[in-house]
Amino acid sequence: MIPMPQRSNCLFLQFFAFCLCAQVTIQSPPNFTQHVHEQCRVTDRVSRKVIRTYQLYSRTSGKHVQVLGNKKINAMAEDGDVHAKLIVETDTFGSRVRIRGAETGYYVCMNHRGKLVGKSHGRGKDCIFTEIVLENNYTALKNARYEGWYMAFTRKGRPRKGSKTRQHQREVHFMKRLPRGHHTAEHRPFDFINYPFHRRTKHINQSGEH
Repeated sequence: MIPMPQRSNCLFLQFFAFCLCAQVTIQSPPNFTQHVHEQCRVTDRVSRKVIRTYQLYSRTSGKHVQVLGNKKINAMAEDGDVHAKLIVETDTFGSRVRIRGAETGYYVCMNHRGKLVGKSHGRGKDCIFTEIVLENNYTALKNARYEGWYMAFTRKGRPRKGSKTRQHQREVHFMKRLPRGHHTAEHRPFDFINYPFHRRTKHINQSGEH
């Protein structure tokens, strides 16, 4: 028969182990995916914004998206056209971006009718698009304010209403391309620099020759 003090100690240890297991079970790991999803829905005013420059090639029209001075947007520009050069700014640390024409400064936005329009400022959600990389390597741009509405253009390069768009349609598929001549300015050949020899360097070279 187990003495009473030892029996009490055993019961206390069992109770402590039970409480410890219960605490481990209750404390679930943090849901990082949910955190990222929630943060991507709001504008990030803390992180450093990433700015990129490229063209958007429309799969249907075979031309590039351009932002004109009259605030109209279409996909009729040739490669290298000044109005086809787009400045893309990140809105969050996710994949939400703001797109504006480099020549005109107007942002690509979508109104309540699903029509693409140019605006002088892009602070609203109607001027924010979510970049979605598709399985065919094309990119779709979904508007942040109007759920399920995408940037789209017809075969003639005219904008299509967002309410009539779906992600699988060819009209919403785009390919990012660098402006003509842009890569040559950023990727220059390496320059070899000849540094003067020091006394230590000369001594090492002379020792190696012997």
